[in-house]
Amino acid sequence: MGCFEISARSGRARRGRLRTAHGMVETPVFMPVGTRGTVKAMTPREMAEDLDSEIILGNTYHLFLKPGLEIMEAAGGLHKFSGWNRAILTDSGGFQVFSLAPLRKITPDGVKFASHIDGTRFFLGPVESMKIQRILGSDIAMAFDECTPFPATRKQAEKSLEMTLRWERMSFEQEAAPGQLKFGIVQGSVYPDLRLYSAAELAKLDFDGYSIGGLSVGEPEEVMFDMIDAATPGMPEEKPRYLMGVGTPYQIVEAVARGIDMFDCVMPTRLGRHGSAFTGADTIPVKAGRYAADFGPMDPECDCYACRNFSRAYIRHLFNVGEILGVRLVTWHNIHYFLTLMRKIRKAIETDRFEEFRRDFSALAGKNTLLQ
Repeated sequence: MGCFEISARSGRARRGRLRTAHGMVETPVFMPVGTRGTVKAMTPREMAEDLDSEIILGNTYHLFLKPGLEIMEAAGGLHKFSGWNRAILTDSGGFQVFSLAPLRKITPDGVKFASHIDGTRFFLGPVESMKIQRILGSDIAMAFDECTPFPATRKQAEKSLEMTLRWERMSFEQEAAPGQLKFGIVQGSVYPDLRLYSAAELAKLDFDGYSIGGLSVGEPEEVMFDMIDAATPGMPEEKPRYLMGVGTPYQIVEAVARGIDMFDCVMPTRLGRHGSAFTGADTIPVKAGRYAADFGPMDPECDCYACRNFSRAYIRHLFNVGEILGVRLVTWHNIHYFLTLMRKIRKAIETDRFEEFRRDFSALAGKNTLLQ
């Protein structure tokens, strides 16, 4: 039996369960980002017990630099080190090949980096990345790839894809931690035939799951959706599908409609740190002065801890005086918003009413640019 089971469908949307070494993950799922071993401003207990997040992300590149492999290995892996006993997916470091372009040089076997922290030089390739993820002990290890920049000419995209496929084949061959799943990453920039080719080639390797990378890097939203449509026919139907680094609530709903099962994005925590709260009908800058005497909750329809117990006025006050609790409360609420959205999506698929849900949400998002 595989690690993934589909229990219901509604159009192309899929309702499934992903079995990991640290528990079952209900899909479609949103995975909060914990780049350096923590979801910013939140404790593991709050994430697991209060918000019921079944899986979070860690980042291979950043954890390799700090605290480093020696400490991580001595700690017994990322779960024990961070106090998180549910599932973890680790990115391979491939995104940093894109985001830290001025600090790296690509070679056939991997990437020479200069640390963004102190300039220390080190090498990261598929062999090194999979070793790091094996020591981290994540439940899902991502293959090492290059996140192709946008824009890219076809020639550039072809060269990048050829290298990425080589790296991913090498990643597939590496030893994994006990129970660790491996996901391949479809690349190909904005060229539909390259996306389909990438998916078909990776399918030959029989990864445990398949992701779509290299999107949400500056291309128009319509192009992103087109690339999902181009890639999914080549991705195995019985394996989980993960859209990396996406996205807004509207983009998540639209990607679910195209057969995607897994998502991650820094948006809930990043906007939380800047005082913006997602609500059912709007996204409000709760730290703004107009909420100074507003004693209602951030979202009257929300039942999260922050909305049940604190007013917009109080949270605005916390931001105004620089108290960290303000950041924590808005972050808590935003993560709750995204996880609740996924529960609603799963319910809509189970009852075969997803298209109705999608239509209603699209109308709502059309009135709110941050939901888009």
